[in-house]
Amino acid sequence: MQNTLVRSVAFQGVGLHSGAPVTMTVHPAAEDHGIWFCRTDVTGADARVPAQWDAVVPSRLCTLVANAAGTSVSTIEHIMAALAGSAIHNALIDIDGPEVPILDGSAVPFVAGFLEAGIVSQGAPVRAIRVLKPVEVREGEAVARLEPSEMLQIAFHIDFAEAAIGRQDKVLNMANGAFVRELSDSRTFCRNAEVVAMRERGLALGGTLENAVVFEGDKVLSPGGLRHADEPVRHKMLDALGDLALAGGPILGRYTGIRAGHALTNRLLRALFADPTAWRVQDCEALASGKLPGVGVHRGDLPLSA
Repeated sequence: MQNTLVRSVAFQGVGLHSGAPVTMTVHPAAEDHGIWFCRTDVTGADARVPAQWDAVVPSRLCTLVANAAGTSVSTIEHIMAALAGSAIHNALIDIDGPEVPILDGSAVPFVAGFLEAGIVSQGAPVRAIRVLKPVEVREGEAVARLEPSEMLQIAFHIDFAEAAIGRQDKVLNMANGAFVRELSDSRTFCRNAEVVAMRERGLALGGTLENAVVFEGDKVLSPGGLRHADEPVRHKMLDALGDLALAGGPILGRYTGIRAGHALTNRLLRALFADPTAWRVQDCEALASGKLPGVGVHRGDLPLSA
């Protein structure tokens, strides 16, 4: 069944790239509402922005959505992953700036907030997107692929020159609370040289060693080190779930990412929906809903970092 929050929950922080303070409040919403952002600081233009694959505007560093009036919200991937991984399908998100707060660089503060607010099942069935045949997009050595599967699986491969990251592979069945237990606390990561270069261009102004894992060679510069030995690949899987959540419903299929990023995953969704023989909408009643991410998640699923 479709899920929403019992009550509203607010988050305050700064934008990763802008460094500007922002308040964001996630409200419960009616059946079939979907996920929408509303820019409360925008006047004289359409302030509502859909969290949909076809609203994504190309952006190299994050996922950004915009409406026809040009109103936009960026860095939405972590909140979208938290919603999908908590099985919340209907929400209105008020935000008083153009960028979602980065918080600790993961999705776990959002998930903890949702569970504290309470999640309630609504009457209408969840409409999932079933993948019927393989769809793949490539860019150089990067690959993103969707294939048929009874439930959402995510497989990811990364390969970095930095010894502290190196080559990492992970595969997870995303049913039930797997996202919350295994991925939700994995933080965004970057190399120290990238931080310096971005700041020289006026980016990553809100980034700190407290809200990102920063690597330099074989060293982890962030205090406390890693939350998981393979935290980088786990975070890439977190990002992938957030970007796939823009499909408009949970995906029943296997996603494979090889050095993939936000833009390539959105290209994959566009390729999927461009081929009407590659997918269909499936209403998920109680039995089938058990295969979806986040169904039945509870506070005991939260990792120790929450």
